[in-house]
Amino acid sequence: MASFYQERFDWTDESIRKACATRVVAKMPTLAAMAYKTHKGQPFVYPKAGVSYAENFLRMMFATPMREYEANPIHVRAIDRFLTIHADHEQNASTSTVRIAGSSQANPFVCIAAGVACLWGPAHGGANEAVLKMLDSIGTKENIPQFIADVKAKKAGVRLMGFGHRVYKNYDPRAVFMRELCHEVFRDLRVVNPKLELAMELEKVALSDEYFVKRSLYPNVDFYSGLVLQAVGIPVEMFTVMFALGRSLGWITHWLEMVGSGQMRIGRPRQLYTGIAERSVPAPSKRGKPIASPIMDLPEAGKRPSVFNITSPSGTYRRTTVAP
Repeated sequence: MASFYQERFDWTDESIRKACATRVVAKMPTLAAMAYKTHKGQPFVYPKAGVSYAENFLRMMFATPMREYEANPIHVRAIDRFLTIHADHEQNASTSTVRIAGSSQANPFVCIAAGVACLWGPAHGGANEAVLKMLDSIGTKENIPQFIADVKAKKAGVRLMGFGHRVYKNYDPRAVFMRELCHEVFRDLRVVNPKLELAMELEKVALSDEYFVKRSLYPNVDFYSGLVLQAVGIPVEMFTVMFALGRSLGWITHWLEMVGSGQMRIGRPRQLYTGIAERSVPAPSKRGKPIASPIMDLPEAGKRPSVFNITSPSGTYRRTTVAP
């Protein structure tokens, strides 16, 4: 987008700032759907006027030149709520990245790209995918007690995903709405999902265990969001893209707020040195014998031999043939 919209940007002009923000929000669904179509080897489907934001995205994802996509209202409502819940969440890693990039007066589209790059990391944008993998590894409700025991024993490779949050020390309020949305989607679709039942049982067992309650490990927004996306038909490899699609609204809003405040001072986080304190350096005469470096016997000027003699630190010799 930065290369497509090459007109000169004047950040003091509010209308230009709003135009940039509108373009980001309007075109992110198209870019996300195009990424999916490229992955599938299918032709792009262009947006259609007269339909909602969520429905337009689903159509661009799943329509083909041979078959028009008829949106399920349940799917449309689920995507709309998913994007709303993920729109913003204060100074998380990707939002902070956008603000730092924006503080240098970088192009807003580049700032959003920086946020996407940060979100790509599995510790930030891949949590809901990790939850589904965890549920697959557990398998059935009967395996939950052993899984819980392995988590508490810190068994290698076993982690309770979708629980706990750096900000919330109790139940993530977003998780409440995501859990309700998950139940609503499966109820309206009249689908019985074993993973949902497994997730509910896992949540029940974990929240009744003093080990997790004492550590403030409650379900977060990622615990149920993957199930919602899967029910709608979004493939797992698109989960982080969906996160970015929703969060892009928050990113560009942060950028608008920062640039519009008139305080465009470049971000400069400080560091406190916690390394080794002052050390004394021994005199050269007390440092011991220096380690010898390999020495090459160079040829005489004007000559180009086919063999070099090289002396290594150990004192051994080897001959290296060089093409004339």
